[in-house]
Amino acid sequence: MNAIITGSTKGIGRAVLMALASEGWNVAASSRNLEDLEALQAEILALYPKQECLIHSVDFAEKEETITYGKTIQEVWPQVDLLINNVGIFLPGSVHGEEDGALESTMALNVYSPYYLTRTLLPGMIKRRNGHIINLCSIASFMSYPNGGSYTISKFALLGFSKVLREEMKPHGIKVTSIMPGATWSASWEKAPFPPDRLMPPEDVAEAVLSCTRMGPNSVVEEIIIRPLLGDV
Repeated sequence: MNAIITGSTKGIGRAVLMALASEGWNVAASSRNLEDLEALQAEILALYPKQECLIHSVDFAEKEETITYGKTIQEVWPQVDLLINNVGIFLPGSVHGEEDGALESTMALNVYSPYYLTRTLLPGMIKRRNGHIINLCSIASFMSYPNGGSYTISKFALLGFSKVLREEMKPHGIKVTSIMPGATWSASWEKAPFPPDRLMPPEDVAEAVLSCTRMGPNSVVEEIIIRPLLGDV
């Protein structure tokens, strides 16, 4: 079984990749930092020497680079079973106060990259009538909050994309899942003034991803909302 996880070296992406590898999946890791990717690949191969761990340095904010990445993976793996669209960016700010260009750069990474990568991989999935696409959305996909600005707009759009895709893929036997985590420890929260137990560990989100992949062929988890026990921060 072959899985692509975008944004794989930190936070939720890394936790998901490690969890999948622990269950026997071959994994394709990507980020912009090749050094981080090489360290991750070495760790995976040391723990699971019989499995593949592909690494590629990709700037998913660039359309052509995203499409080329999808084609490159398919040359190595003609069958991609699972795509996890995780890569994203959070730029705090209000709609009226954030810097010019914040919306464009946020949408490029949070919405356009999953759109283009999914479109690149879908023909093979449709032909085989098999595949699963999991989009890492956010609680910001269905509610707004202060200082959310363009990030919230982009996450609403990502959930909309995921819902449309779910309806379109029903006749083709392809599963589509939207996962909406609340505050989770990751690079975005490194400087946040919260105790460790106030936010969720990324491994818990990874466990939710695994549970979705364990469903039988006639069932699909459409949406999951995960929040810290004490609620939003």
